[in-house]
Amino acid sequence: MTTPDAEATDFAAKMPLAATLGITIDHADAACVTGSMAWAADRCTTGGLLHGGVLMAFADTIGAVCAFLNLPPDAGTSTIESKTNFFRGVRGGVVAATCTPLHVGRMTIVVQTDLIDDRGKRVARVTQTQAVLPASA
Repeated sequence: MTTPDAEATDFAAKMPLAATLGITIDHADAACVTGSMAWAADRCTTGGLLHGGVLMAFADTIGAVCAFLNLPPDAGTSTIESKTNFFRGVRGGVVAATCTPLHVGRMTIVVQTDLIDDRGKRVARVTQTQAVLPASA
């Protein structure tokens, strides 16, 4: 595991859900955001599997930071579409996320986040579209 960037840690501190889910943001710049989240029993569905909604929230958090870092000055962002493909369950360990922008436009930003388990296996791939919200007048 890498040591988190100070600025990346600050992003996580500003998002209460990130703390609730145990999300750590390790690196954050406009080209790539990485983070991690450990398995925990209180985040599971039946059979000790990490809940899919938790994985989606993890990816959405990392993706939102990536979109934010690609915004024009004073603009905001909000997820307007998200698609998740699940490939395997997580019954323990740590899930790592890597997010990169696929499209940075005037009205939308599209990011892709890969979730990888600690055996190096892809758990899920999430593609989300973030609206670019202009600064309030």
